[in-house]
Amino acid sequence: MTQRRVVITGVGALCGIGEGAASIWEAATAGRSGAARVTRFDPSRLSCQIACEVKDWDPAARFGKDARKLDLFSQFALVAADEAVLDSGLDLKSENSERCGVIVGSGIGGLNGIEEQYRIMLEKGPRRVSPHFIPKIMINSMAGQISIRHGLRGHNYITASACASASHALGLAMHAIRSGLQDIVVTGGSESTVTELAMAGFANMKAMSTRNDEPERASRPFDKDRDGFVMGEGAGMLVFEELEHAKARGARIYAEVKGFGMSSDAYHITAPSPDGYGPSHGMSLALADGEVEPERVNYINAHGTSTSLNDAAETRAIREVFGDHADKLAVSSSKSMVGHLLGSSGAVELVLCAKSIETGVVHPTINYETPDPDCDLDYVPNEARELAVDHVLSNSLGFGGHNVTLCLGRFDG
Repeated sequence: MTQRRVVITGVGALCGIGEGAASIWEAATAGRSGAARVTRFDPSRLSCQIACEVKDWDPAARFGKDARKLDLFSQFALVAADEAVLDSGLDLKSENSERCGVIVGSGIGGLNGIEEQYRIMLEKGPRRVSPHFIPKIMINSMAGQISIRHGLRGHNYITASACASASHALGLAMHAIRSGLQDIVVTGGSESTVTELAMAGFANMKAMSTRNDEPERASRPFDKDRDGFVMGEGAGMLVFEELEHAKARGARIYAEVKGFGMSSDAYHITAPSPDGYGPSHGMSLALADGEVEPERVNYINAHGTSTSLNDAAETRAIREVFGDHADKLAVSSSKSMVGHLLGSSGAVELVLCAKSIETGVVHPTINYETPDPDCDLDYVPNEARELAVDHVLSNSLGFGGHNVTLCLGRFDG
């Protein structure tokens, strides 16, 4: 049976550098950081006091009384999904709803609601815990909410694999369409973990930057002086669609989803294997799945967290897969500007990859000042670059040893 082709026809996103895919793309190509001192709570007790927060967010203005039923990560997901569906030009009411699904990812889910209601229980007693608490904080609630909002009655589930969550969802969405089970899938991820508990946990692991006096310079992937990641938040959503279905309605096509590879380090629950085996295997599988020769790839959107171990291991993995061609690759990290969105990272980054293919520009890795001998690739330092992107890989590497790579290609008819 010939496998069906999958294309991207709609994108939507919001994060610390903007709301809307176009706004985020403009900020990313300009090299603007979203990092600043945390405003959602008083961070003074923490060693890391900075994050890339979504700015000027008013849940009541967005959702009215329904805001109390939606944790922040679900709110972000709904706004990004609305944008992606609108951008696609689809009239979902005219589609066979059983052939339209939702496959999305989140690493942690409703942590804001958990912390909020736990405080209420301690201060006011268990009878004051909200009846909306459980359906609000369930990690699968965002998939259900998107499905209900758009009347999608096909596949409906979430993936949870730490920082690889959204990328697993994107790959499984591709397979659902490629195999003939679905025609349209709203896919991506959402995360909101700018909370005191989450940031205390990551900070005490020594995983986060303590460059509190220079927040915009704190996230510096691949730079020798990197000292940890900066927390981000937000959502990225994409409409994946079967090619012939998209062509029949005259849809604008951003890119073709060519390949999906996933692997496990089987090494350590938080540290990557130093030899880069896991991500190199994931990249190789994605290329093989898409039947793409390594030499046809000219851009990689790296996981690039700005942590010492991750950046060095990912660099080794890229060299292992691409050999001499690695020196011809442009490699950049979105996290230098948007921070680390944990489970939604891969989705926001894939939106940026699609925009790179559409515009012929790749965004920079900002704050790259001092080269590291262990990180010796072309990281598109500090300024965007015009590049006719033929094929791009997007890497996501998660705690637990999860590795996912997606391969996009320019749509060639």
